[in-house]
Amino acid sequence: MNDLYSRIVGQRGSFERLAARLPGFGGYMDMSARRQADRIIREQVALELTQQLSRLPAIEKSLIDAGGLQYMSETRSAKTKMQTFIDRVATAAPGYSGFYDAIKVTAEDLAVVYAFDEALLRYGDQFKEKLNALEQAASSGEGIKEAIAELDRVTVEANEAFSLREKTLSGLE
Repeated sequence: MNDLYSRIVGQRGSFERLAARLPGFGGYMDMSARRQADRIIREQVALELTQQLSRLPAIEKSLIDAGGLQYMSETRSAKTKMQTFIDRVATAAPGYSGFYDAIKVTAEDLAVVYAFDEALLRYGDQFKEKLNALEQAASSGEGIKEAIAELDRVTVEANEAFSLREKTLSGLE
């Protein structure tokens, strides 16, 4: 995440570099860059998750075609939780607010925020992994219930982690 933040800060124009030298205004500009980085990360994660979620209907169809109608309730539940996570990520308010908050956010606070942002990216990888496992289980007809349970477990954990992220960020404000 440091690279993303650095890239966003590095893209500032000469006016912004000049204004950043004004007392108090530099913190405001840094906070604005952090908001932008937060938005970019969340948009990318939401896009990747949406792409993964779009695979689920085809997997469900192959389950139904193989006589797995009994699994639809569980897959629908996992799909709903995954969609909830995507919606929360996509629509969350920026993790930083206000002019004076720039002074309150420490390097340690930023490290925590970046850790949560990195976790969002890891959940995208986990969803892909669990959907791959479910797809393989649907093809083979074995381990379907376990694969659905694992996908559901990740959706619950991801939503809990996002709640913790929101709680942590509100504590920084």
